This record gives sequence, structure tokens and C-alpha cells, in this order.
Amino acid sequence: MKEHEIEDKRHLRSLVTRQKILEASKYIFLQEGFQKTTISQVIKRAKVGYGTAYVHFNGKEALLSVLMEEVMNQFYEIAEMPFFPKTKQEAKEIIEKQAYRFLKMAETEREIMRVFQEAIGMSAVIAHQWKDIREQFVARISKDILYVQEHHLARCDMKAHIIAKGWFFMNEMYLWEIVQEEHDGSVEEISQTISSLYVNGLYREEKDKK
Repeated sequence: MKEHEIEDKRHLRSLVTRQKILEASKYIFLQEGFQKTTISQVIKRAKVGYGTAYVHFNGKEALLSVLMEEVMNQFYEIAEMPFFPKTKQEAKEIIEKQAYRFLKMAETEREIMRVFQEAIGMSAVIAHQWKDIREQFVARISKDILYVQEHHLARCDMKAHIIAKGWFFMNEMYLWEIVQEEHDGSVEEISQTISSLYVNGLYREEKDKK
């Protein structure tokens, strides 16, 4: 067997082992929560050795960090929806769709999101990661706001970054309420209401466009 074929097989085994550990960690996190989960439980579930596990992850924070990234990438795909509206109504339809999908994802991923929320309150590492995730969303929203301001669809007397933070924080608040099942109204009602509030505060009426 050639050297590169041996190396490829080793790499494949490593990827399979890493995935086994991640799947085991997700199971334990969902069963025990962040605080009560231990690496020993994960290793036992994954049926790997301590040394093998620590080659891939140096602790439960590292494991949850990867799981958080995987889940939040699904949310970020929503933020990356093409956004080139030509009218206020078109913008509203896109924004409402984004808000609905974002909050619906929170409902779908409720159980693991509860683990994330617990970890954010307990781990500086995970809290910092959430801050980075938040900043990614705000940067993407800012880009969309700048686009509509440049195309005279939106008011230009407000800073895009400040508006973007406010819009994300509103969505984030409802995200956690949905995760904890503390929200009033359906996801559809929430997304429609907050989208209307956001669009009507930012966008110009057609008669006001220059």
C-alpha cells in the first residue's frame, strides 16, 4: 500500500472518530445539560480512549463550541439570503421571511439551544463565542441596511450599525423566549409584528423617495 493511501485511511479514521465523539457529546449534553456533562461520560458513550478523545478536543467547552458553530451556521444561512429589494414592500417580504425562518429555527433546535444558553451563562469561552456570532449577524444586517440606504429606500439619518444591533437584539430576545417556551403568540405572529415595526421605522414611503 502506498504511503499516501495509508495517510488517507488514517485521516478518514480520524474524521470518523471525531464525529463519533461529537455525536456522543451532543447526546450527553441533551441528557445532562452543560454543567453536569463530563468528558468521561462522552468518552464512555463514544467508546473511545481518553487519549484519543483529547487528541480531538481538550474539554467539554471545545465540544460544545463545535456543536454551536454547526447549529448557528444554519441560522447564518438565513442571514445570507440575497437582499436586493427594489421597493419597501419587497424588502418587508424578504425581512419577514428571514425573521420567521430565524425564529422557527430556534423552535426546531430548542433542546440544543437550551444547552447553549446555559453554557453562555457559565463559560467565558462559550459566552465569547456567542458574542462573535452576534457580531457576525450584526455585520451582515449592517450590509443590508447600507444597501437600502444607498438606494434611497431607507432613511439615511441613522447609523446602519446601530440599527442592525437593535434589529438583531430584538430577534435574539425572541429567540431565547422561544427556546424557553416563554413567548406570547406564534412564531409567525412574532415575525410579522417585529418585521413591520422594523421596516416602518427604517424604510421610506414611496412618496418620500428622492
